Amino acid sequence: MNNVSFPPNFVDSLRSEPGFDEQSFVNAHQNDAPVSVRVNPFKPSNIKKGPQVPWCNEGFYLNKRPSFTFDPLFHAGAYYVQEASSMFIGHIFNYIKPDGEPVKVLDLCAAPGGKSTLLNSLLNNTDLLVANEIIKTRVPVLTDNLARWGTANSIVTNNDPRDFSRLKGFFDIILVDAPCSGSGMFRKDNAAMGEWSEANVDLCHQRQQRILADVYPALKEDGYLIYSTCSYSHQENEDVLDWLCSEFEMESVNIPVDTDWNITVSQSSKHGAYGYRFYPGKIQGEGLFAACLKKTTDSGQLSTYKNNAQQKLPAGEMELVKQYINNADDFYYFKVADDWLAIDRHHHESLNILHKNLYIKKSGVRIGKIAGHDLVPDHELALSTIINKDVVLQTELNYDEAIAYLRKDNLVLDTQDKGWSLMSYEGLALGWAKLLPNRVNNYYPKELRILASSPPTP
Repeated sequence: MNNVSFPPNFVDSLRSEPGFDEQSFVNAHQNDAPVSVRVNPFKPSNIKKGPQVPWCNEGFYLNKRPSFTFDPLFHAGAYYVQEASSMFIGHIFNYIKPDGEPVKVLDLCAAPGGKSTLLNSLLNNTDLLVANEIIKTRVPVLTDNLARWGTANSIVTNNDPRDFSRLKGFFDIILVDAPCSGSGMFRKDNAAMGEWSEANVDLCHQRQQRILADVYPALKEDGYLIYSTCSYSHQENEDVLDWLCSEFEMESVNIPVDTDWNITVSQSSKHGAYGYRFYPGKIQGEGLFAACLKKTTDSGQLSTYKNNAQQKLPAGEMELVKQYINNADDFYYFKVADDWLAIDRHHHESLNILHKNLYIKKSGVRIGKIAGHDLVPDHELALSTIINKDVVLQTELNYDEAIAYLRKDNLVLDTQDKGWSLMSYEGLALGWAKLLPNRVNNYYPKELRILASSPPTP
């Protein structure tokens, strides 16, 4: 990007913001944004990594942007392509998460799933992540990214923030990565420049307040709210913190940061609430504001809900399904239509509560359907970390074969194996195929297939 032209009044609006350095900021926007990825701790791989992102152990910069579409490890869920500044949310989470106590976490505005997979990487099996997306058309990419991550302790919902007010005191930690005016993404998204205006900043400020007020009852007493935007505007950031501390029983949490990280620590004018500002030119990343507050009052407790009408599940099918799952007794099994699903057994009651109050799009891991005496396995099972690989065939593909598989092309393999097989690349599963005597049936989901004919020329 050269000779960038910022919207009228934009730079003027930033001159009084904490830590703003106009020259370094403008210079940074003359260059391309750095490329960074965050590796999946549940799926170790040999991806090429550069320097580590200072505030994230799993985050790494790349020397150049490869064609992620043509990397089988990306499709296997070995890593997520995430802007480095956003990974700071994990640093906050690590600081506030109670030691040894199971927590229920809500990512309220979750699509496409970067921060959800980040939080999921920091959770134990007994912790629960609810990833919500308000806009229906954005839900599929969220479910796909969490399916790639592979764990069985997440639930995806499609609800308005006001729906969560019914879940009084349910969540220990809530992340609100709020819709904003988007100035922090100018370097990556030229369209955001055309949409920026002072009027839009004001509109976003009002929307952010509405979202936070709606979700506030769902946070338990002594629970934590992580608030973030990709905006530099005081109105969308520090002013929102002051509003939260004034209107609700919340207090600021001071998150320790290393001075070498060059993050600007700010404080709101009225309550002195701490915020953390990321400026291109000072850090290797895009614009971000993040803060953490603790709730100091009780919004009332949600009464427990137990589904007394337990689903009657065929015992024979159950035993067949459990063969495919590692540590099978650690999971709660249920059916949606003909599909079998599994979620960590600790989340059975939570699932019932959420099902009663929210519109659920994905729960745990979808295992598959029973056809006769066999399981027709689901794509989610292939990508999951709970699959028992001792009971399934596995076919290791080379790079060209893996790309052909991901395109949903016909495969010709030199194998005598027959039946359902995991198609793997460098030991990580990509999906299913059925090996037959004279052909290979490719069961990679057509909606996920690679459509491009070849990677772009470097």
